[in-house]
Order: sequence, then C-alpha cells, then structure tokens
Amino acid sequence: MRTLRAVAVTAAVALLGAAVPYLTGTAAHAAGPVLRATVTQVSVWATGYGADVTVTNTGDAPATGWTVAFDLPAGTSVSSSWSAVRTQSGQRYTFTNVGWNGTVNPGASQTFGFNAAGLGTPANCTVNGASCSGGPAPSASPSPSASPSPSAPPSPSPSPSGPPPSSPPPGGPVLDVATAAQLSSALSTVNPGVTIRLAPGTYRGAFATTRAGTAASRITLTGPRTAVLINDGPSGTGPSCPAPTAGWDSGYGLWLFDAPYWNLTGFTVAESKKGIVLDNSHHVTISSVYVHHTEDEGVHFRRSSADGVIRDSIVEYTGLVQPGYGEGVYLGSAGSNWACHGNSGGVDRSDRVQVLNNRIGPYVAAEHIDIKEGTFDGVIRGNTFDGRGISGQNSADSWVDAKGIGYLIESNTGTFAAPGTFVNGYETHNPATTPSFLNGCGNVWRANSSNLGGIGQYAIRVTSTSKCAGNLNVVYASNTVTNATTGLTNIAVTP
Repeated sequence: MRTLRAVAVTAAVALLGAAVPYLTGTAAHAAGPVLRATVTQVSVWATGYGADVTVTNTGDAPATGWTVAFDLPAGTSVSSSWSAVRTQSGQRYTFTNVGWNGTVNPGASQTFGFNAAGLGTPANCTVNGASCSGGPAPSASPSPSASPSPSAPPSPSPSPSGPPPSSPPPGGPVLDVATAAQLSSALSTVNPGVTIRLAPGTYRGAFATTRAGTAASRITLTGPRTAVLINDGPSGTGPSCPAPTAGWDSGYGLWLFDAPYWNLTGFTVAESKKGIVLDNSHHVTISSVYVHHTEDEGVHFRRSSADGVIRDSIVEYTGLVQPGYGEGVYLGSAGSNWACHGNSGGVDRSDRVQVLNNRIGPYVAAEHIDIKEGTFDGVIRGNTFDGRGISGQNSADSWVDAKGIGYLIESNTGTFAAPGTFVNGYETHNPATTPSFLNGCGNVWRANSSNLGGIGQYAIRVTSTSKCAGNLNVVYASNTVTNATTGLTNIAVTP
C-alpha cells in the first residue's frame, strides 16, 4: 500500500483538503483584479487522484476571465476535468473558465476540478500568465523531481489499493475505540462535540446511533480506510417501518437514526445488507469513506435527511443480492414508501443533499445515483461514474435517475463498458405522488462528459416536457457525449 505523502515538487499541492498556495511569494498590492490559484487533492487512489482548483481574487476589482496552466510530470496525465475548458500541449495543461464561472469578484473565488491518471503533482502553475501565488511566472518546463512510474489503467478490483485518506486532527474530546463492543458503546452514549476515533481493524456488529449532535458541536466518527465496519445480519423480527428495535438487527453497516450533525470520515463499510443509512439525520457530512460489497444500496439519505453531503468517497460492488435495489447513492424514498419514511408532511424531504467528487462504480448494480421524487435542490457535481456491471433490473439502466426537482447536475464524468445493461447516461422520470409535485422537473445539466460505450442511446434523456410545464429541465451545450447510438439529448439544447 502506498504511503500518503506530500511530493516534493516546485509547487506544493494540498493533500486531501488542506489547501496550500503554490508558492510562498506575494505580490505588492496593485489596483484592479489580482488572481491567485490553489490546488487541493480531495481524493487519492492507487493509480491517481482528484483535485479541486480554486481561483481567488485578492484585488479590488472584478476579474472577467481566468486561465490556469501547469505542468504534470511524465507518467501522469489529466484524465477528466470539469467546470473549465481544457487544452494540452505536451505535459502542460491549460484550463480556461466556462461562461458561467469567469467572473471573480474581489474577495470571491471560482473553482474547477480534474482527475489525474498517475500520482505526479502539478508544477509551474500560472493564472493569467502570472504565478499562482503572485510574483513572476515560473519557468514552463516540467519538474523532473516528481516523476512517478506510469500508472496502469483502473481495474475492476473490489479493493482499491491506494492509501487510506487522512483526516484532520479532531478539535474536541476524543474517544478512541478498537473493538466492536467499544464502538457500539460509544455510538450509544456519545455527546455533542466528541470525536469517536477508530483504530485499524475489522468491527463486526450492528452499529447504530440515535445520538444527536448540534450545529455548534457536531459528532465525528473517523478512522483510516483499514477500519472496516461489517454487519453479518440481518436477524430477528423488525417493526413494520425500520427503526432501531431491541432484538432486531437491520443488517445495515452503519445506521444513524434521529442523529443530525454528524461527520463520518475515512473508514470503510463492507459486507452488509446496506452500507450507510441515514434516517431523519440532517446536516450529516460523509467524506472519504469506502463502501463496497453490499446486498442492497451503498449510501442512503432517507426519512428527510436533508442538507447532507457525501464527498470524496468510493462506492462500488453494490446490489450483490438484490441487483435492482443496489443503488450507489440513494436520495430520498419512492412515493410508495412515504407511509414509512414520509415524516415531512407525508413526504421524504431529503432535500439539498450534495454528492461531490465521488467515484461510484464499477459493479454498482442499480443506478449510481437515484434521486427520488419529492426531493428538492440537491447538487450532483464532479463525480466519476463507472457503468460496468449495471444490472438493468428494476429499470436500472442509467448512471443517474432524476425524479427530484431543481437539481444541479454538473461536471460529472460517466463511462460505460461491458458487462452490463445500459440505455441512457442520465434519465428523468415523472412519477405521480400524493402530495403532488412536478417530479422530475426543473433539473439542470451542465458540463457533464459522457462516454456511452457504443451502447447507450442518449447522454441525457428527458422523459417528458409536458409534465414539467413551467419548470422545464435544461440541458446546456457544455455537456459532451461520445460513443452514443443516438446523441447528446432528446430535447433542445440551451447555449
């Protein structure tokens, strides 16, 4: 296993969330826009990494456009990018703003991102021709000091061999646990502001909590990727609607029930009926987790678990027992299940959930992301979808089903290759519900890259426009498609 470390190159790169400017020099204050750029690695795997680039204006006037360029060492290349127009000359990559993120007001910032094949980090960074941290532009020759061996293409291995993600040191009381019994006890008694820290190892049991954090004092469960939670259940007889019940094991790998304001960071959940399930647990952030080998879905925001985030995580090998219910990330509940999970006026309002910079697939048997009816205003951004192994069961034949309302779906990269059943990259559906909503309407697709493998019909297929009168779905021309049997989309494209 590769040890996570900062690579010594001309320009320092932030590792897993701790952004660092490229150079240490600063320019004297000048009137007008002054741009800086930082690169942050937000996820790392065995053969590459994902990074966010933030362009900040430290001047006193708006900037009306930006161009960021840097070199990568031999053996490393940019495999995909989002929210920017990318060009390449040898090992130098140039990224220019798209129409909607070119203006950077004083004190504000804009971002774009990229995935790298290989582990070499950027060097000789410039923004609008000047150093990314101010001062004169660096030499445009690649740094020879950071030349890792060329990486192999990704394989469908069930276990990524990259380093476990690092976690920032906790900022409050820390409760260290090393056994399943200790973890169960901690989950049942933890107070706001406390961090539960997992030691490496395998934890087998039914891990659930009903303890709530607060906005000011969140609860954190953190550990390395080698801390693995496994639930060998289910067992016993449960209630008609799922709720923690004595004598019943849900089979969920980790279950938060009435437990808002948690951070779940770094560890692995595997070999369980479902991976991570949130019920009525709002404002939960899931970051850098690895979920794999689940009988059903990987991660489920359910029962009005609104304002959550899942980012920088890996979800793969789901639906091993029920392929039609093996979604990677599941937002909300089907209207037919609102009798159990419709705790907000009869509706599962798992609204405003953000799914950011994750790798989902391969061998996710159902949709990589299933956005359920009655949910509103989420964001699906910067994810990588690998469609190998999608089952086609229970209409699971696309990366994303959008039945929700008002979602922004942008800067994602999707691919498909055999085996699997695949029809379209993204689909909308308009199920009728009580209460009634304009389900599957008002969603926006922007800057997504889709490779349909010569099998898929459309990158984005909108099922109905008549059912969305007054709140139409929008597909922007910044979306691209290759290897489609039909084309980009079945509706008019917005420039």
